[in-house]
Amino acid sequence: MPKKSSATGQKILLLLLAGFALGLTYNPRRQFRITKELEREWKKIDRKELESTISQLYKSRLLEARENKDGTSTFILSGKGKARALTYRFEEMRIQTGKWDGKWRLVVFDVPEKKKPAREALRRKLRELGFYELQKSVFVFPFECRDEIDFVIEFFDMRPYVRYGVLEDIDNDAHLRKIFELKAED
Repeated sequence: MPKKSSATGQKILLLLLAGFALGLTYNPRRQFRITKELEREWKKIDRKELESTISQLYKSRLLEARENKDGTSTFILSGKGKARALTYRFEEMRIQTGKWDGKWRLVVFDVPEKKKPAREALRRKLRELGFYELQKSVFVFPFECRDEIDFVIEFFDMRPYVRYGVLEDIDNDAHLRKIFELKAED
């Protein structure tokens, strides 16, 4: 795929994945936010390029076409397409920050030695997302990030080994505020 078409293909896969996520989301605020983001991104795609890219994605087996009874076609992500879209989403993931609510998000894990590469990749991703490493397998972050952590856990297939919690108080609060550059009144 040419570079521009490749970027459009990536965007199409992510939009389809977001549509899938919308179907799994029960929170109305989150549904509204996903819908607005989908609408905004959809408007940015050139229609002629869209048709060409969908054709290329179909040929590469990242999309599957289903014929509907009314004669229209529906495109869905294939298993290969979902894996590719998740990889794109994983690489671009960022956690939104804003006004701090005074709570600390804690990620704790105990991953068996046989899954050491996944454990190390999890550590790298948490650091990349801005988490502070309190201990070898204990990370802390000041902003809401449950969805992102759930995504990372699923991406690495480590659900049994990772725990997420929210703390209202921690004995090294002043030190953590300094690390994250949070003021006492934030």
